[in-house]
Amino acid sequence: MSAPLLAEFDNPDALVRAMRLAAADGHRALDAFTPFPVPDLTNAFAPPRNLVRPVMALAGFGAAAAMYALQWYSSVIDYPLNTGGRPLHSWPVFLLVPFEFGVLIAAITGLIALFWTCGLPRLHHPLFAIPQFERASQDRFLLLVASKDTDPAALRESLERAGALLVAEMHP
Repeated sequence: MSAPLLAEFDNPDALVRAMRLAAADGHRALDAFTPFPVPDLTNAFAPPRNLVRPVMALAGFGAAAAMYALQWYSSVIDYPLNTGGRPLHSWPVFLLVPFEFGVLIAAITGLIALFWTCGLPRLHHPLFAIPQFERASQDRFLLLVASKDTDPAALRESLERAGALLVAEMHP
C-alpha cells in the first residue's frame, strides 16, 4: 500500500465532490480537515468502535475475581484460622478488597486503553510536516485519502480532476 495523499481545496463543495469521487473509485477517505463544519462530511467518517469500556470491565471483573480467589485460597486452603467461630469462607468479609482492587485495575487499564486508542504518546504527526496543513484552520479544505493501489497516480489524477489545488504525498 502506498502513502496516503493529502489534497487541498479552496471550497467545501470541491472537497465533498473529491471525497465522493474517490469513494466511487474504491479509494478510502481517511480524514478531512476544514476550518468550519461541513454538513456533508458528518456521516462520511463513521467513528471506529471504542473498546475502552469493554476492556475496562473485563480487567476490573477479572482482577476482582482473582483477588477474591486469592483471599479464599489463603483463608480456606493455605492458612485456615478459626477465630471467633466464624466460617473459613466468610464471603461478606472478602468482598471489600476485591471491589477496591477491581476498581483500581479497571481505572489503570482504562487509562492505558485510552492512550492506546488515541495513539499516544505521539508528539508529532506526519501531517504537521506538510506546509499546506497549517491553512486547514484558516481558509483551506484538506482531504486525506488512501489509495487502493500501490501506485497512487490514478488517485492523484482523480483528485486533481475534482478541483484539488495541490496534492501532496504524506510519508509516515
